Amino acid sequence: MPTLDWIGKSKVVNHHLDVPYCVLDRKYSFDENGQHEEDNGSENMIIHGDNLLALKSLLPQYEGLIKCIYIDPPYNTGEEGWVYNDNVNDPQIKKWLGETVGKQGEDLSRHDKWLCMMYPRLRLLQKLLAEDGVIFINIGEDEHSNLKLICDEIFSARNYITDFSRQMKSGGAKGHYYTPSLDYILAYAKNINVLPYFRAVMTQKQIKTFYKFTQQEGSRKGELYGEERLFKSSLEARANQRYYIQCPDGTFAIPPGNSLPNKLEEGLIVTPLKTDKVWKWIYPRYKKELEAGNIVFKKTSTSGLVDQNGNKSTWNIYNKLWLSEQQQKGVVPSNLITEYENRQSAAELKNLQLNFNYAKPVRLIEYMLRISQQDSNSIILDSFAGSGTTAHAVLNMNKIDGGNRKFILVEMGNYADTITAERVKRVINGYGTEKNATEGTGGNFSYYELGESIFDGEALNASIGLDDIRKYVYFTETQQKLEPLHTEEPCYMGTHMDVAYYFNYEKGNTTTLNRDFLHTIQTKADEYVIYADLCTLSQRELEKWHISFKKIPRDIKKM
Repeated sequence: MPTLDWIGKSKVVNHHLDVPYCVLDRKYSFDENGQHEEDNGSENMIIHGDNLLALKSLLPQYEGLIKCIYIDPPYNTGEEGWVYNDNVNDPQIKKWLGETVGKQGEDLSRHDKWLCMMYPRLRLLQKLLAEDGVIFINIGEDEHSNLKLICDEIFSARNYITDFSRQMKSGGAKGHYYTPSLDYILAYAKNINVLPYFRAVMTQKQIKTFYKFTQQEGSRKGELYGEERLFKSSLEARANQRYYIQCPDGTFAIPPGNSLPNKLEEGLIVTPLKTDKVWKWIYPRYKKELEAGNIVFKKTSTSGLVDQNGNKSTWNIYNKLWLSEQQQKGVVPSNLITEYENRQSAAELKNLQLNFNYAKPVRLIEYMLRISQQDSNSIILDSFAGSGTTAHAVLNMNKIDGGNRKFILVEMGNYADTITAERVKRVINGYGTEKNATEGTGGNFSYYELGESIFDGEALNASIGLDDIRKYVYFTETQQKLEPLHTEEPCYMGTHMDVAYYFNYEKGNTTTLNRDFLHTIQTKADEYVIYADLCTLSQRELEKWHISFKKIPRDIKKM
């Protein structure tokens, strides 16, 4: 497989392993009671800080759990005025490049800088992505080809899904040789073999087009959308005699083709089946209703379809049932997106009374989440959060279907609170005035600042909370989330693969693994891993009780 090389690559390929683990310091929470210091337990997060450090800090709780990642990284157009979209020259990025790449960084082009910035971040995003998850990356043409090559390397070319082309604007006459109107959304799976198929809801315009197509194309009827043959038999009907059934609730139905559903479908479906065949299918299942006269046959000799009143119908009779089916099954979406231009986001932000350039339309994010079939409990991550559009989309979707999707936003800019979080607050509470008033979605989140590293040199950082240290240690051992604290066994962290883990640690004091400590252990397991400062048990005793002793801080792994 072809790979891309650039100045500084050797310094960043494995840099994600050297990134220090920092704790997340919650500053406030927000919900229907407004902003407050008390922790509301929200699983929605907005994090202010370097996204490289923040992504590393999310690993203990979220590795392999993020169902969808949507990021809109810097397009790197070379226009320095683009504060957000070209922030490879942000002071934090410059400082990081100098420390990580070293003197070699003095020779970096803007493309080298961009690749150095993106590569370790994509490595961590790949770790966070669930096995059946998907990542969408919005990018312009300046770095499009470079991004494709490093994504093939990080996510594997076999997990490449497609490259959505989006019409970002129409009209205008900027550019020397052409008017730039497109940007792109690269889509990769963590494991394409288990990724759900992408599906989009069929619009009423598409329904009408499909109906006309099937009416006109003779032998090709019903083949336009592959497996979707719901109306194949009815659309092929040419006979004058058409039959349907009036159900007890007044609706009309009959099974399409030769399928045998367990119950009658709601709505009107016409079939060319002869009376005896219909009767043979329907009578055993609805004998009582038929004999009681609760279900009766209706017949028409009209050449077209009929509605409940026997009147000639058009394709509109299919809308309710067909659209309902599409919402469940959907149709394969096109990789050309023409409906979500950037001017929509400008109008959204104006209504939100927020000043921010180059945000993506909220409907675009909603569309990408829908076609990738993000269920009602998915966790969606955006590590280049900008104005917070991704959270806006998630909250909108939850309001519509009552879902419990969670969002995690990371923004390094100093506007993370004043714009990113502020937008989310206004979406939750409602915004706009008069005819532009938008009802609030409800919801909540907690706002975090990136805290200190868990290590101070080789020692544990004494200012870090014990819960954060325990969470980190347990994850490095098991790749699992820390279990809730067991008050009767305060040193116990959890059991994984029949191994029980204990962390015997007190700030400012020396802890010892000895027989007294063994008497405090209540959890039964095949083996034990116990952390402490010292151990006075003999090797024979450790082997007898199947204990692996690990010295603090020497044996604590560094992610």
